[in-house]
Amino acid sequence: MGPDGQQIGIVPLPEALTIAREHDLDLVEVAAQANPPVCRIMDYGKYKYEAAQKAKESRRKASNVSIKEMKYRPKISKGDFDTKTRKVERFLEEGHKVKVTLTFRGREMQHPELGRRIVDDVVEAVQHVGRVEIFPRVDGRNMTMVLAPDRRAQAASERIRRETATPAETPANRTNRTQTNNTSGARATDGQAARPAAAPPASRAATPATPTSPPQPVSAAAPPERSRSSSDSG
Repeated sequence: MGPDGQQIGIVPLPEALTIAREHDLDLVEVAAQANPPVCRIMDYGKYKYEAAQKAKESRRKASNVSIKEMKYRPKISKGDFDTKTRKVERFLEEGHKVKVTLTFRGREMQHPELGRRIVDDVVEAVQHVGRVEIFPRVDGRNMTMVLAPDRRAQAASERIRRETATPAETPANRTNRTQTNNTSGARATDGQAARPAAAPPASRAATPATPTSPPQPVSAAAPPERSRSSSDSG
């Protein structure tokens, strides 16, 4: 068989090796029990890698899924309920199915609604990781329910958790932060420009007084001459 799966026919071994070398491939015997044996020209390294990947995928799909069991009581306390429910959640996250069993005792058999309320609370608490596979049913003194992992719900819950932990930055927030940074930088620049130069330290020595001119003697001024009136001239 050729590299493309076509039938070449019966050829001697040396000729088959020559054809394989021309295609830079390997001559692999795929059916040794046939008469004559069947060989194929292929890339043997690629063939081994693909076979290993197929075997790995088949093992992953054929993984054994165990069924865990968790028992509750109609009058269970809040602390015990939270502890058991956290274990159920962990089992579902690990890929296991969980059988929830609620046992009635004595007169509790007359009030199945109490047990149904507990079962509903369990379903609500683990709805982000699991789903109900077998709905609650009463079997004698027990009420049983089976939960199975829900991969879609787990992926959605993980995505919401990441978005809550690191909220996405909106364009409006980015613009506001840029404007705030620019305003802060402008204020800092203005403050540096408006800051006056430091004045030199004032000297403690007293500044000498400005000398004044000596007092001048005041001479007696002659009385002002009266202007002659028209009568005096007459």
